[in-house]
Amino acid sequence: MSVSARVAQEMGVKLGNEVGYSIRFEDCTSERTVIKYMTDGTLHREFLSEPDLQSYSVMIIDEAHERTLHTDILFGLVKDITRFRPELKLLISSATLDAQKFSDFFDEAPIFRIPGRRYPVDIYYTKAPEADYIDACVVSVLQIHATQPVGDILVFLTGQEEIETCQELLQERSRRLGSKIRELLILPVYSNLPSDMQAGIFQPTPPNARKVVLATNIAETSLTIDNIIYVIDPGFCKQNNFNSHTGMESLIVVPISKASANQRAGRAGRVAAGKCFRLYTAWAYKHELEDNTVPEIQRINLGNVVLTLKALGIDDLVHFDFLDPPPHETLVLALEQLYALGALNHHGELTKLGRRMAEFPVDPTMAKMILASEKYKCSEEILTIAAMLSVNGAIFYRPKDKTVHADAARHSFYTPGGDHLMLLNIYTQWADSDFSTQWCYENFLQHRSLKRARDVRDQLAGLMARVEIDLVSAAGDTAGIRKAITAGYFYHVARLSKGGQYKTVKHQQTVMIYPNSSMFEDLPRWVIYHELMFTTKEFLHQVTEIESKWLLEVAPHYYKPRELEDSTNKKMPKMTGKSRAELRIN
Repeated sequence: MSVSARVAQEMGVKLGNEVGYSIRFEDCTSERTVIKYMTDGTLHREFLSEPDLQSYSVMIIDEAHERTLHTDILFGLVKDITRFRPELKLLISSATLDAQKFSDFFDEAPIFRIPGRRYPVDIYYTKAPEADYIDACVVSVLQIHATQPVGDILVFLTGQEEIETCQELLQERSRRLGSKIRELLILPVYSNLPSDMQAGIFQPTPPNARKVVLATNIAETSLTIDNIIYVIDPGFCKQNNFNSHTGMESLIVVPISKASANQRAGRAGRVAAGKCFRLYTAWAYKHELEDNTVPEIQRINLGNVVLTLKALGIDDLVHFDFLDPPPHETLVLALEQLYALGALNHHGELTKLGRRMAEFPVDPTMAKMILASEKYKCSEEILTIAAMLSVNGAIFYRPKDKTVHADAARHSFYTPGGDHLMLLNIYTQWADSDFSTQWCYENFLQHRSLKRARDVRDQLAGLMARVEIDLVSAAGDTAGIRKAITAGYFYHVARLSKGGQYKTVKHQQTVMIYPNSSMFEDLPRWVIYHELMFTTKEFLHQVTEIESKWLLEVAPHYYKPRELEDSTNKKMPKMTGKSRAELRIN
């Protein structure tokens, strides 16, 4: 979005006319647009309405080395088009790319090597491995600040928690040093941070001070911060991995690849000669880091991709031209799930329901939930819930110094029935406050995320009209809303076992409700969850209470009555404060 705004400004035209952009839930283009910026996922969806992309004459796919899921699928699709459209110009560009591999894939395409305008960067390694890399980061920052000439510092950390810890340590230690050192501005940047606070990293550094930016790998390629001379790289990042046997996604901290390490080092040489301090040994860089990051297509759930490819008429997915094919089990699981949702018939062909599901740029499970809302007469509420789930992680803001107030504000939104209904409650109250920013601020909610949810909701409402579903309200019938959610997410079901723990119904895996869920204390017998994430334990995120008989109603072919038999359908007793505290500690 910012690139298209800048190009429009440089060309002296209004954004949305000659230059525009298109992202998942927002289209800022017109019939006058000649240059169009879009995400790889949006381009992927363009194939649905125009399989040969006839209206495009030049295509540039940038940042190809990131090997996102959609980019990888796109390679297979555009390779096919270039064979019968010789006039189409296709450029694949990237900073650190295994160019030969791409050239071979695209029928021996020519390679252009364009030298970068980068200043030299000196790279330093540690003599021995670091036991605590956050502490090492803090020490390195203060050493640089005390001994090196001017220039700002960029530190790469894996996530919000690490960034906040590092920020606290830095503030405390620089306070102790007092007037011995010049002023040090500590600026965090991660996706859940409110946007006005994110913008602080771009402000020019005041004279006689130094800026230190603590960032996730958002600062690796996505944004460039001026005046960075020093980079500190502990060598880790968070990565999403999907296990096809258990259906669980895990967000785990893993060592980065050599390509990522070089990309991070390059950040120090944008404005002048810089220095990169790697908090690992030269031996580890040489022998322990992979050359490239594992492509996303090999470690993620493929449901959405399979549905889109089926909608494009590509039936033989096993022989689709992948640059790096995904694991066979993940493909099979995606096909099984789509069959269970009713998107594919027993021949593996797209059904009418599947065709309607493909219209929505969301996960197949969510698309099914939206379509089921027609039957249960609650499409207004389900649209809101779907929009709120799309900005899932970033609704609450919990600053370290006001945790008690933030938690109290969150509690005030709790709604009987579960977290999905709580999200609906938040949105409804925000709409009642006339979408007020002040109201968000008072309730520790991120205005930017809610605004995004409103935009997503408007887009989804437009798509509902396209598949001819009328918007009707359930008028307080929460059972209908929960049935519609169950219709989409019926294989995300867990039941309370005798020991007071939850087990997923299909894989019998022991899981826990996430501590900040509104259901954490209630422990209903049967729950449906939005996602299963492994961080320190297997946690259920966004949990809602359901009745087991609904599963036979919405997915009779998936669940057998035997699996849903229940010796007791009573709720478990409420947990005492003591046992809850123990659970949190554990």
